[in-house]
Amino acid sequence: MTLSDPKTILLAALLLVTAIFVSLWSRASWGRLGVGFITDFLDTLGIGSFATTTTLFRMRKLVADENIPGTLNVGHALPTVVQALIYITIVEVDFTTLSLLIAAAIAGSWIGAEIVAGMNRGAIQRGMGVALLVAAVLMALTALNRFPGGGTAFALTEGKLVAAVGINFALGALMTLGIGLYAPCMIMVSLLGMNPTAAFPIMMGSCAFLMPIAGYRFIRKERYDLRAAMGLAIGGIPGVLIAALIVGSLPLNWVRWLVVVVVVYAAISLLRSSTQRGVPHVSDPRPV
Repeated sequence: MTLSDPKTILLAALLLVTAIFVSLWSRASWGRLGVGFITDFLDTLGIGSFATTTTLFRMRKLVADENIPGTLNVGHALPTVVQALIYITIVEVDFTTLSLLIAAAIAGSWIGAEIVAGMNRGAIQRGMGVALLVAAVLMALTALNRFPGGGTAFALTEGKLVAAVGINFALGALMTLGIGLYAPCMIMVSLLGMNPTAAFPIMMGSCAFLMPIAGYRFIRKERYDLRAAMGLAIGGIPGVLIAALIVGSLPLNWVRWLVVVVVVYAAISLLRSSTQRGVPHVSDPRPV
């Protein structure tokens, strides 16, 4: 790639956004490294990170429920940037298609983060409960190989491009509530006749741009857990690098079914908690 290559310009813009995000996120603390490593390792291999992280947070009582969406978007931002840098470089996708879908996701997340950051605890619990059930369904469909096969295109035009922009806008907004973008984006790309491989730079690029931007909204309103987010960031980056550059791929079907079970359990737990009044689900006060 040359300095005048549009893809080089896109990657440079991504690094700039990341640098600004790191400078705004100036405080630091050691957090939950193991959760970050495991979830971003699986994320890079196609399992997803939001549902698995939410489940682990709740099982170990690491983060208050109302702070989980913000922690996901803040903490997974930097590992996702690493994913995007890898996959935007190695997978060729039409620059116009890629740029417009990323821009749509950013716009959706900007609006969504403002709404979610102002929601009360019960509403967030209900939203995350539904999000986890959706994630469980998508994981089950993946394990059963029921996703559409897709086509051969690496670009979208006219009506298909307009539809994709609208869908990615909605997916960007839903990301801020904890609904992962990867599986829905893969479905969208395949249904519109694109090669499924094209989904990787689209979904990872979308998330890499939107998560720092949405994450700052949560940071500004103090609706995230600093220690947990730092753990996701520090533990997640090596997880991404090992999965993408060393492991490459694994037979993960049995892992998907295990994740489906625990995610459904966490979803039911969240929905039940949203109907109860009492002491909030708070972060574990023990030191890391």
